[in-house]
Amino acid sequence: MISVSHPVRVFLHTRPTDLRKGFDALSGLVITAFAQDPTSGHLFLFVNRRRDRLKILYWDRDGLAIWYKRLETPGSFQLPAVSQDAVSVEMSHTQLTLMLSGIDLRSARQRKRYHRPALEAEKVSRAPL
Repeated sequence: MISVSHPVRVFLHTRPTDLRKGFDALSGLVITAFAQDPTSGHLFLFVNRRRDRLKILYWDRDGLAIWYKRLETPGSFQLPAVSQDAVSVEMSHTQLTLMLSGIDLRSARQRKRYHRPALEAEKVSRAPL
């Protein structure tokens, strides 16, 4: 299992990907489909048509790395629901963990939790310059 630090974002390429692609081809998809920099440290997920294989491209301190998982029959990854025309979607760390654990994302629901309202000082510091 991959451990993900909090500032790392997770992006999923929603269209099936030829997973014979390596570092350069997947980096090109990151640039074109996600409009992101492959060296940003974020995780970029790609699945094949049958959704039984998954590659995660990420920057690991001094170079690109690929994490690859193949599910045995009859397993498949349950992807989050997205619109038909979406090329990519950002996922939460929780969704990634559930997906890799084989939990159906459609039936999993998050219970209500308290969210601290933003303080006035935080609002000012987040304001665009």
